[in-house]
Amino acid sequence: MDPVVNTRTARWSSYLVAFLITALIFATALYVSNYFNEQRVADIQATENDVSAQILSTETQFDLLQEHPCSDVSETDLAPSEMTSLGSELDYLEAQGGNQAEIARLKSTYSLLEIKDYLAMRQLATKCSLKPVFILYFYSNKGDCPQCEAQGDVLTAFSQEYPMLRVYSFDYNLQVGALQTLISIDHVDNNLPALVINGKTYYGFQSMQAIQKILPQLKTLQTASSTASSTAK
Repeated sequence: MDPVVNTRTARWSSYLVAFLITALIFATALYVSNYFNEQRVADIQATENDVSAQILSTETQFDLLQEHPCSDVSETDLAPSEMTSLGSELDYLEAQGGNQAEIARLKSTYSLLEIKDYLAMRQLATKCSLKPVFILYFYSNKGDCPQCEAQGDVLTAFSQEYPMLRVYSFDYNLQVGALQTLISIDHVDNNLPALVINGKTYYGFQSMQAIQKILPQLKTLQTASSTASSTAK
């Protein structure tokens, strides 16, 4: 046989093998990618369902607390554990890039829930002589607030250290009527991050030390370790 033909045949065989290997790698990568995308979608949907259920649970808790006399309400009843959990799960949803319309709907509902919690706790505090500590935190996810993530981390650390501290986080750009009314009432400018503490607005990143100076009341709150000890007893 002509050696040139043999060379060409061998060359085309090599091309064919290379093509088949490349196609196999591509198909495998596509399958793996689709599999993990489907898993991510399933995880997001499960988290969305969990958030919706927790919202309903928390709303019911508010109603129960408001119906009871002060003798049945203590500081520990006001611990915002579910609120903190909801916020963390919504952060997860946003980071995963899930259904944006559904995430916006959940964030709107969550913002209304936070405002309802804030008003309810203020009423209970006045009615029952309780002294909860509130921080209203306004942020932006539009990429125009480089310090918002760091500020959120500081407030998360405070919430973990002081379970009785109530931190309400609001997306400044979320078009929810009640939220925009709250922003207007507290005169919060679009200079983020912004914290409203004791009726005063603080703009820009606030360190843990700065917030501790602004809120000396933190010293009167139980820490996570003391709360765990009292619960164990």
